[in-house]
Amino acid sequence: MKQNKLSRVARLTSLAAVAAVSIAGAPLAHAASSLPNKTLVYCSEGSPAGFDPAQYTTGTDFTANTFTVYNRLVEFERGGTRVEPGLAQSWDVSADGKVYTFHLRHGVKFQTTPFFKPTREFNADDVVFTFDRMLDPDNTFRKAYPVLFPYFTDMGLDKLIAKVEKVDPYTVKFTLNEPNAPFIQNMAMEFASILSAEYADQLLKAGKAADINQNPVGTGPFVFKSYTKDATIRFDGNPDYWKPGAVKLSKLIFSITPDASVRVQKLKRDECQVMSYPRPADIAPLKADANLSMPSQPGFNLGYLSYTVTRKPLDKLEVREALDMAINKKAIIESVYQGAGQAATNPMPPTQWSYDKSLAGQPYDAAKAKALLAKAGFPNGFEITLWAMPVQRAYNPNARLMAEMIQADWAKIGVNAKIVTYEWGEYIKRAHAGEDDTMLIGWTGDNGDPDNWLGTLLGCEAVNGNNFGKWCYKPFDDLIQKARQTSDQAQRTRLYTQAQQIFAQQLPFSPIAHSTVYQPVSKKVVDMRIEPLGYARFDGVSMQ
Repeated sequence: MKQNKLSRVARLTSLAAVAAVSIAGAPLAHAASSLPNKTLVYCSEGSPAGFDPAQYTTGTDFTANTFTVYNRLVEFERGGTRVEPGLAQSWDVSADGKVYTFHLRHGVKFQTTPFFKPTREFNADDVVFTFDRMLDPDNTFRKAYPVLFPYFTDMGLDKLIAKVEKVDPYTVKFTLNEPNAPFIQNMAMEFASILSAEYADQLLKAGKAADINQNPVGTGPFVFKSYTKDATIRFDGNPDYWKPGAVKLSKLIFSITPDASVRVQKLKRDECQVMSYPRPADIAPLKADANLSMPSQPGFNLGYLSYTVTRKPLDKLEVREALDMAINKKAIIESVYQGAGQAATNPMPPTQWSYDKSLAGQPYDAAKAKALLAKAGFPNGFEITLWAMPVQRAYNPNARLMAEMIQADWAKIGVNAKIVTYEWGEYIKRAHAGEDDTMLIGWTGDNGDPDNWLGTLLGCEAVNGNNFGKWCYKPFDDLIQKARQTSDQAQRTRLYTQAQQIFAQQLPFSPIAHSTVYQPVSKKVVDMRIEPLGYARFDGVSMQ
């Protein structure tokens, strides 16, 4: 039974969004618009692994698929973490916080592409298909194209969602097994991008289910045209987009350019108008260019060193403490971040609500670290692998240099670290399998909720996913689970504060730094915003 009043859970997670809700059931009365004849070229840092958002976890993938091709039931506002209506124009939450009823937007069209021509508009069938594919191991499409859904499972949504039901063509009901305070924030995340059930059926009949990852179809602002690996991705503006006036480009081109210095040169030559991830050394020259703008803001991110606690000797707390204490983090911040980083002490950034300001972290002390190793039974040290990311990220602009500095620091206490690296996709795959002893990695927040840090990076459910250290500690995990089930933000803050203190005592990873995020753009670009959640998006962006 639909509730007439939003519960407290809904007020906490979506009150601001409800204020912006359109009239329920009102059709979108707009025809296909002619788009401005403008092309924007984005110098991106790498090739996406694919175009099926539910499979992936990186900003490279999400920029190339989620915020171009797709929409979600609820969405993050541009440049922020507030949730607003998306393909659902409103929603109700039951008094017990376990039933979410979404009222879908009318008149939304799926994109027409060379490989698909829709015969109907978006409706409840598409929502049910999207989530049933992730929930049901026996889903027909999932059997034809078996893949993993790391975010969905890492966040425990496969266990949280009991069922997803079509009430009528424009109403969908989600029933949860227990209340979940971050649920609406989570539903705005990339994995929840809505797929076309009609397109999926077409692919199944043709025996080409895997094409959903190569030839994407959504309701979003840009229509996928072509992809040449390591070279370009081409999109056309969607003239049928359901948000009138939001698409201000006729063409969007990703120029895939892994070398940051080459991205800078392309930007200066106007071969691209937006670039990703400038190196710290390039910040000053870019700021000095009269044709460029360089907005910046404190990063909603964390670069850290993960310890695989299932591997000896990293299962010993004294060993992790010694390795952490031996790292000269101040020197790393000066050399790697070059003035664009702040020392990290917590498993989340200071801008995240519930951040515990009392945590100070261990001081740099090589002599004490060596004594701790001796106490742990390693007076002569040991050998270990130290994995260095092959890619540049805002949270770690130079992982190789950071690894070399840590290697030198550890050598002083008798620990011989062998630096290992792989191609990015292989790096993540092998890390998920737990092949590393220690690894450099990081995180940019996905949804503005503390659970996205503490649960996703450190929870027991995430041990085969983004919890790279395989750390499952029941006292910590119990606090995370309890915090998910209460709608009271003060109570959640108390629980997350306790969890951060346990983290500091157990040290499953060493926080290194939070970085400042810069977004270099041509002055011809209008209203490009820095996204705190780590991707780039081009709806609402125009060119002079």
